[in-house]
Amino acid sequence: MNLSDLRDKARRIRAGVLRIAAMSDCHTGGSLSIADLLAALYFHWLRVDPHNPGWEGRDYFVLSKGHCVPALDAALALRGFFPEELLTTHLELDSILSGHACARLTPGIDASTGSLGHGLPLGVGIALGVKMDAAPNRVVVMLGDGELQEGSNWEAAMAASHHKLGQLVAIVDRNKYQTGRTEEMMALEPLADKWRAFGWAVRDVDGHDLGEIVAALDALPFGPGRPSCLIADTVKGKGVSFLETHHMYRLNADSLVAALAELGEGA
Repeated sequence: MNLSDLRDKARRIRAGVLRIAAMSDCHTGGSLSIADLLAALYFHWLRVDPHNPGWEGRDYFVLSKGHCVPALDAALALRGFFPEELLTTHLELDSILSGHACARLTPGIDASTGSLGHGLPLGVGIALGVKMDAAPNRVVVMLGDGELQEGSNWEAAMAASHHKLGQLVAIVDRNKYQTGRTEEMMALEPLADKWRAFGWAVRDVDGHDLGEIVAALDALPFGPGRPSCLIADTVKGKGVSFLETHHMYRLNADSLVAALAELGEGA
């Protein structure tokens, strides 16, 4: 896809998040901040088969910040894993779409996540198995920046470097907010230097510039025999001005119309 098409996919992912947020309580801000990254991953870089979600040759994607599953659900629906009409069944009884990423329910989700700090250890385990099998699968883990306060991430980072897991990629959604500002709650900077100190090859990108994101993905791995970390500078709530910095936000009928209008979408 060209960049214009990818931007349209990101816009539609955001619209899907907004429609979910009008039906149920969800983590709207952090879902909107990863829309461009998911568009680049699912429509440019990841090897997946919507008709065969369990295909052994697929690339694995772990949404460690599992509470932001509305964005992943929207991306998977657009990619054809299930009908887009199901997005508005989020959290309903017997729905395939739950409040956190659930591999048991949702086609295309590789790992059930929600307890922060668990996704990167899962990714390390998957990547280690891939390496032992000499298989071509790549493993991507998307983390929230506030989530990096969990020590399990750094144990996993050290293990990934030790085992030279070159097929493992960590993407950090650096939106600088959790329930408050990350730097006020538990400072992370200098974040790139921390990953480098653990033996990872690191790049920084504008997490809303699809040209930069695509170029970085196409350059992977960033160092031979080393796990790669892509730190994406993002805005929480990106795309809707009145949702910026919000952690959770449920839309009513009027705010849904206003939010979709900012994206250039009709209700």
